[in-house]
Amino acid sequence: MQRNANTQYPILLVHGLFGFDRIGRFELFHDVKQALRNAGARVFVPHLSATHSNEVRGEQLLTQIQRVLKGTGASKVNLIGHSQGALAARYAAAVAPQSVASVTSVSGPNHGSELADFLCKALIPGSLPEQIAEMVASLFADFLSLLSGNHRLPQDAVAALNALTTEGVRAFNEKYPQGLPKTWGGKGRELVNGVRYYSWSGVLQRNILDEGLNALNPLHAFLRAFSHYFINEPEQNDGMVGRYSSHLGTVIKSDYPLDHLRVISQPSGLPTKNIDPVNLYMQHAERLKNAGL
Repeated sequence: MQRNANTQYPILLVHGLFGFDRIGRFELFHDVKQALRNAGARVFVPHLSATHSNEVRGEQLLTQIQRVLKGTGASKVNLIGHSQGALAARYAAAVAPQSVASVTSVSGPNHGSELADFLCKALIPGSLPEQIAEMVASLFADFLSLLSGNHRLPQDAVAALNALTTEGVRAFNEKYPQGLPKTWGGKGRELVNGVRYYSWSGVLQRNILDEGLNALNPLHAFLRAFSHYFINEPEQNDGMVGRYSSHLGTVIKSDYPLDHLRVISQPSGLPTKNIDPVNLYMQHAERLKNAGL
């Protein structure tokens, strides 16, 4: 049966930290973008600084939103942000709600990332035992070496890391609280200032065998290693973001069996057990369409 994702407003897929065109040989958002376009949606992928603060990336997003509005003749856009991209989307909606129909957070660190907290400590001499600090820093550096992205935009890795810590996001949330739950693990208001807020995310499976062939993916191995540094949500995270930290607006589901990167793609040859991440975006586009968005 032909799917219909012809939303009233264009969809912008907003990348997160270390925004890259590809993950290994896979183009970022490729499967999602193509599926949505094949179902009739107008889809754009704005490029933001790979590393910078939420506000700087949010301003860059605002500029590109205006370009999309001018080019399409639409009055608003639907923003779907992955990881830090969710914070950029939230900023844009808070600053210019008249231009944003909806914000959807996909594995967004809406209350900060415990991994970012740990990395910050690892970078401060004496904050952690030297051996642990070196191990964490080395692990993260190796992970980043697998991610590629060359954008001619300003970069600030320190600002990006600070913006993703629990403390950094807390300060961000004080200025831009739209859609945030009032209780930990709860849901937030779906409609704020004319903008609808949604979220979904995944968690690592306790048994690695439940990951299917994705267990053989080196990126998944890194994420599983990162998950050991979570204290508040030790078994409820996707390798980078805790399950309940991801909640925003209407929480569609926050424990899909997907890690932090699998939630944005479904590369051929590496099927994920029981879930097709691309279908989540298709379902959501239909959800937006049915809501008149």
